[in-house]
Amino acid sequence: LAVDALGNPIEFIISDGTTHDVKVAPKLVEKLDLTETEILCADKGYDCETLRDQIQKTKTQANIPRKSNTKLNNDHMDWYLYKIRHLVENAFCRLKHFRGIATRFDKLKRNFKSAVALACIHIWLPL
Repeated sequence: LAVDALGNPIEFIISDGTTHDVKVAPKLVEKLDLTETEILCADKGYDCETLRDQIQKTKTQANIPRKSNTKLNNDHMDWYLYKIRHLVENAFCRLKHFRGIATRFDKLKRNFKSAVALACIHIWLPL
């Protein structure tokens, strides 16, 4: 799930539960329009050099902390901006207010994807 600076969902990809997020993240970054984006924030789960390189190619700075088992340090991090990453978690929480998404009633991926899209539209619209 990708959100804008206000925490509104702008793009999402549905994957199975056994696939790690870092494997799906390059597809999500490809779908995003990063031309006017200066910094992209993500958590430690997305600490991958190929993802960082893909983000750097779009002239966007990757604000992703390194895992504790890496040899490089976190001198590149802007920790103030990293705190704003909670907007993604808040967007997940708002999506889970919809019962069909929280419990995943839909058996088919396309039906669940449609339900998530409708929930995102509902979040965007001032109702």
